[in-house]
Parts: sequence; C-alpha cells; structure tokens
Amino acid sequence: MIRVLFFGPVAERIGCHTVQVEYRSGMLLKDLRDELAARYSKAFELVSLMAVNGEHVRDMALPLADNSEVVFMSKFSGG
Repeated sequence: MIRVLFFGPVAERIGCHTVQVEYRSGMLLKDLRDELAARYSKAFELVSLMAVNGEHVRDMALPLADNSEVVFMSKFSGG
C-alpha cells in the first residue's frame, strides 16, 4: 500500500488528510497522481508540491515502492 497525505486546501477539497492506494509493480509517481487526479479533480487543480518519503520531488517518472509515503499539497504562505 502507498500512504498518501494531503495538506491545506487540497485536503479541504478532498475532505480528508490521508488515503491508502494499492501499490502496483512498476508504479510511477505520475501513475499515482493521475489516478488521484481523476478521482479528486477539483483538489488536484491546486497541487503544486509533492514529496515522496520526506523528500521534495518533481520527477513524475520517479518509481514508487510498496509502503511509500507520498504528499500532495498546494503552495501556501503564512504570517
């Protein structure tokens, strides 16, 4: 399983902070993002930052492993 975390407005649009996605052999970050974007299109309009296992990533061709943790979030600012 892949544990997927959502933060900020992305989580608000989805209505939760965590989902589990079945791992498939050869799965890439792009595959996971496409699957979730199809399910939660309004939330994924906001996604601009991703992390895999605690590391910021941009490479959509990054292979995922079983038990990976993936984070999707939008840019945010604070004060």
